[in-house]
Amino acid sequence: MLESGLESGLESPPRGAKGETVKRIERDSLGEVEVPANARYGPQTQRAVANFPISGVSIEPGLIHALGLIKAEAARVNAELDGVPRVDARLGGAIAEAADQVADGQWDLEFPVDSFQTGSGTSSNMNANEVIASIANDLLSESETVHPNDHVNASQSSNDVFPSAIHLAALIAITAGLLPALRHLEASLRRKQLAFADVVKAGRTHLMDATPIMLGQEFGGYAAQIGQNIDRLTEVLERLGELPLGGTAVGTGINAPPEFAGAVIARLIVRTNGLPLAEAKDHFAAQGARDALVETSGHLRTLAVGLIKIANDVRWMGSGPHSGLNELRLPALQPGSSIMPGKVNPVMAEVVTQVGAQVIGNDVAVTFGGSQGSFELNTFMPLIARNVLESIRLLSNVVRLFADHCIDGLEANVERMRTMAEASSAIGTVLTGQFGYEKTAEILEESTRTGQTIRAVVVANGLMSETEAASLLNVDAMTRGWTD
Repeated sequence: MLESGLESGLESPPRGAKGETVKRIERDSLGEVEVPANARYGPQTQRAVANFPISGVSIEPGLIHALGLIKAEAARVNAELDGVPRVDARLGGAIAEAADQVADGQWDLEFPVDSFQTGSGTSSNMNANEVIASIANDLLSESETVHPNDHVNASQSSNDVFPSAIHLAALIAITAGLLPALRHLEASLRRKQLAFADVVKAGRTHLMDATPIMLGQEFGGYAAQIGQNIDRLTEVLERLGELPLGGTAVGTGINAPPEFAGAVIARLIVRTNGLPLAEAKDHFAAQGARDALVETSGHLRTLAVGLIKIANDVRWMGSGPHSGLNELRLPALQPGSSIMPGKVNPVMAEVVTQVGAQVIGNDVAVTFGGSQGSFELNTFMPLIARNVLESIRLLSNVVRLFADHCIDGLEANVERMRTMAEASSAIGTVLTGQFGYEKTAEILEESTRTGQTIRAVVVANGLMSETEAASLLNVDAMTRGWTD
């Protein structure tokens, strides 16, 4: 997002003698409205700004850019269709050029409407229409005027454009941001799988000793989890790519030429380098429900749950160094305490779990929002957009950071892990084949009570020779499963 009004093509708002912002008077169907003099938006946007001072956070930049993409290609198609006489080639060209600027992020600061707003997203759709009309009018002669509703919004409704923009923004964010980040993390975990392939450690179930495992096997499991999440997100893209565009107000397509949606979507496919976009198979389902976004949010939640598990395992293994497991050495990223010198904390693992919690919470809101499709329209679309797009953005960022600043720098405390694996009572599991469950339990109890290793107990009790015990109680061999 741009940092200042100057960078977005705006000058600082003019101020009067007492320092107040100078206003201009605009009119809409409800009457006159005061709008900041230099604002590109108009009266309907200003009404929304006044009506919804709620979170102080406007819609996601990606959603603004998706609205710009749709408006640009809609204008080009309208200018070509005989059924849209209001938009000729000159007006259509100016609208498209202005909308392209919005799509490129040049006017993000002209979208001040809060993300909590009217449930259809009409306020943000009109915000886009007004900004695009204002920019387009600068490109035309004074005798030609672009109207936000009549021209920019031609063949469209907020009810089909806004959900289409949410789907498009989510698709772009997943394919350009989240999926590459996940592949990056998966590759990082696979490298550690190979690096730790021969590092034996105690397995743990219920946080208690279990039979040995190779650290590389553990990291291979983490990599597989990420790969499975990549598959889930890839599989949902086709459904997410079904756009309600062309349904207009209630799904019937009133005021839109029948060929409009298909032509716009064909252009959007080219603009987005082949994203799997298509016109909705059923426009009534596509406008009355937001099921594909709910499904997508569910996959984001699943990813968050997996990331929390991986991050928690890493920080457990890195705990200590003296009073914890001390199996992994995590990269030292920053001092960990304002009072305890030398303390270093697993900050990257902690931030992953925080993001995971936020994504899980976002999914709860999206799930409820998805249930609020009443008859021909879901009226929780701004909330769904806010949460789905935020989840994608947070996950995309934290996944790369986790790979680069934590996983890549992990080091194994090899001797510590081997010592704990060999001291674990769970390695006695291999004795059950020879001595049975009850006798083995007695051996393990004696080992725990006396502090002797299991190998020492079986040898001292004459149950095995030193050579036999060393062969059978081989922790490396146990990680391969079946033992003879």
